[in-house]
Amino acid sequence: MQIQLLPSSFDAQGNANAAQRLTCFVIDDRVTVDAGSIGIALNESQRRTIRDVVVTHPHMDHIASLPIFVDDLFSELRQPVRIHATDEVIELLKADVFNDTVYPKFDELKNDHGLVMEYVPFPLGKEFQVAHLRFTAIAVNHIVPTVGLLVSDDKTTVAFSSDTAETEELWRVVNDAQRLNALFIEASFPDSMEALAKASKHLTPSMLREELHKLNHNGMDILAVHLKPAYREKVIHELKELGIDKLRVMEPGRIYEW
Repeated sequence: MQIQLLPSSFDAQGNANAAQRLTCFVIDDRVTVDAGSIGIALNESQRRTIRDVVVTHPHMDHIASLPIFVDDLFSELRQPVRIHATDEVIELLKADVFNDTVYPKFDELKNDHGLVMEYVPFPLGKEFQVAHLRFTAIAVNHIVPTVGLLVSDDKTTVAFSSDTAETEELWRVVNDAQRLNALFIEASFPDSMEALAKASKHLTPSMLREELHKLNHNGMDILAVHLKPAYREKVIHELKELGIDKLRVMEPGRIYEW
C-alpha cells in the first residue's frame, strides 16, 4: 500500500513546502481520504486514476478543493467522482457546498458520458469496499460529525485518526484488527495550547501520547499529521521529546509504502 499526503502550501515559484494547511491522503493513486488539496496538488496521472474520495468530515481544510477537482474534470469524466461519506456528512456537503450557491449540485449534472459526481453513503462500524480497499469508519471526538478509518488490502492495514480529541471507539476497533502497519494521528497544537486543543477537539503531543496508551499494537509506524503551520516547529520538537519509537512527522509529497 502506498500513501501520500498531498502538499498544500507552495512558495512564490510554485514549489511545495512542508506546511500542511489542507488534508488529502492519496492511497495507491486510486482513492483519497479527504480532499483538501485534491484540486491543486494531484499529478496528471493521479487525476486520471482517482475517482473515489472518502470524506471524514466537512471542515474546509478537508474538502476545500473538492469542487474544483470535479469542475476541472467535468467534460472528460467517463465515470462519476464518487464521494463516500456518512449520511450526515453527505447532507452537510449538499447543504453547504454543492448547493447551487457555493458550487453547483454536481450530483444532478451530466456530461456526454453520464453523471459527473455521486454520493455513496457508508455505515459506521461495518466494513465497506472502495475500489480495491476495505474500510471501516468509526466515529471520533470532533466538533462536527467525523470518522476515523481503518483501511486494509490483502497485505497491509493502516488507521487514520482524522481530527479528534480523546476518543475510545477508534482504538477498540483498531485493537481488534489482526495487524496494524501504520497509524496516521493528528497533533495540531503544542502543549502550551492544550485549552484551545480541547475546545476545538484536537490533540497536542502530550494528549497524543495518552491516546497511544490505548493502543495494543506494537511496532507500527506512527505518522503525526495536521500540525498547524504556525506552531509546526514547536509541535515537532515536542513530539521528538516524547521519545516514542517509530513516531515521526509525515512529510507532504513523500510516498510511503507498506
